[in-house]
Amino acid sequence: TVPYMAMAMAIPFAVVLFAVIQGVLRYLNTYLTDWVSQKITNTVKIALFSKLVYMNSSFYDENPSGIIISRYLNDPDTASKNLVDKCKNIIVSLFGALSLIVVMLYSSWKLAIVGVGVLCIAFVPVALIRNRVKRASNQNMVVGGNITTNFNETYSGNKVINAYCLQERQKKAFVKQVHESFDINMSLVKRTGWMSPLMYLIASIGIAIVLFYGTNLIMIGEMTAGSFASFVTSLLLLYKPVKTLGNTLTSIQSIFVALGRVFELFDIEPTIQNPENPKTLIDLQNSIRFNNVDFAYVQDKAVLHNLSLEVFKGETVAIVGNSGGGKSTLVNLIPRFYDVTGGQVLVDGVDVRDYRQTDLHAKIGYVSQKAILFKGTIASNVDYGIDAGKGTDEDIIHSLEVAQGGDIIEKAEKGIYADVAQAGQNFSGGQKQRISIARAIHKHPEIFIFDDSFSALDYKTDRKLRAKLKEETDGATVLIVAQRIGTVKDADKIIVLDEGRIVGMGKHRDLLSDCEVYRQIAYSQLSEEELKNA
Repeated sequence: TVPYMAMAMAIPFAVVLFAVIQGVLRYLNTYLTDWVSQKITNTVKIALFSKLVYMNSSFYDENPSGIIISRYLNDPDTASKNLVDKCKNIIVSLFGALSLIVVMLYSSWKLAIVGVGVLCIAFVPVALIRNRVKRASNQNMVVGGNITTNFNETYSGNKVINAYCLQERQKKAFVKQVHESFDINMSLVKRTGWMSPLMYLIASIGIAIVLFYGTNLIMIGEMTAGSFASFVTSLLLLYKPVKTLGNTLTSIQSIFVALGRVFELFDIEPTIQNPENPKTLIDLQNSIRFNNVDFAYVQDKAVLHNLSLEVFKGETVAIVGNSGGGKSTLVNLIPRFYDVTGGQVLVDGVDVRDYRQTDLHAKIGYVSQKAILFKGTIASNVDYGIDAGKGTDEDIIHSLEVAQGGDIIEKAEKGIYADVAQAGQNFSGGQKQRISIARAIHKHPEIFIFDDSFSALDYKTDRKLRAKLKEETDGATVLIVAQRIGTVKDADKIIVLDEGRIVGMGKHRDLLSDCEVYRQIAYSQLSEEELKNA
């Protein structure tokens, strides 16, 4: 009796121990499942972002920000979220189903063929619904991208929205997009909602056939009542894992669709690639030459037409012309933001397509039309080049002073370590331009490209900046795209573009008399005294 008493006393402790072990295993199961899922998601996001940052300008031109966020950020979440858990459910259900099928085969292989055959038919709707799920998921991705774009535009364009009383317009657009997303999701639910009842009906028909056929087998003596009872029990137990498997396969369809879109992203390659055997670019020795250059953003809609031009080392060349004439396009071809559709852009006699892009960009200080600042500090925005983080405070301050940004850091409580909000929202347009110009100066490039980068500056600041810039960039090649004649009239050479063609080239004084397009621009901006003193 003593051993039995000891065993009886041990059973409660064993129950508690079993519960503890079960709890630990369940915790580990949940933790490891989520850990693996998150790791997969993070790995995919990092890999996709690594591709995204190397995409060319044309890719960003063609894809709105909302679509990019949806495809590069949300799709990896959808593809990886619960993927491990779903796969685990499939494996558990599959092995459970296979075990019961073995029992059924042992009881009666004839009945097993009938029962399993009917259950296989129940999975046909899952296969048929795949294309509908894919179509609805893709539509929802586009609508979701548009919703994100709406948020981005509302954030960045809040002043315009307020100034033009566009709040209701933005709201209506958002409401419409939300309703579109709702309709797409409900359409998908409507098409997939009947799957579970249909599978239940098919399974019920299968059980009815098995009961009818099994009764006949018993009556003719091919099967015992005990074997039949065992078979029916196994068949009824089989319904649960099969139902779980069917529901899991249905819900995993959206994951497969998102996964397919992720794989598509991995297949996208930048249109502008490095050459297999790149030439070495050490320093700009001679010139930048445009040789019979044609360019079109869209096929058969040329922006530049058979354009030839040479900019020599150390020259300051200004590019002016009417809006849409191709000024920005021309300078964007030098760093290969786009590739020419005809002709060549040559640096020291070598096609820019034969240089490694990083080597080419290392020689260029580029300031875009829209001053771009990144979240961080003034210092981090100036010291943002190839050797980011290595610039001293003195170097950063000097670059800002050359760019006429000394007053910015004087007014800021933290100086060059003043915070910069997202997109530089806490700075004026002129301040953002000067910090962007300081970034280019801080890089000490051999080629400066200022793409209408002085437009937000007042004339006094503009004049001071250009004077300091001339001292700082002595020996560098400078290309300035500008709308203001006052900004470019002292350039070594002025190029006048009109509808993608060079219609004038020379000094300010000469162009006033020789170039009608330049004369019209100059007369619209300069006073009579300034024109007389040209």
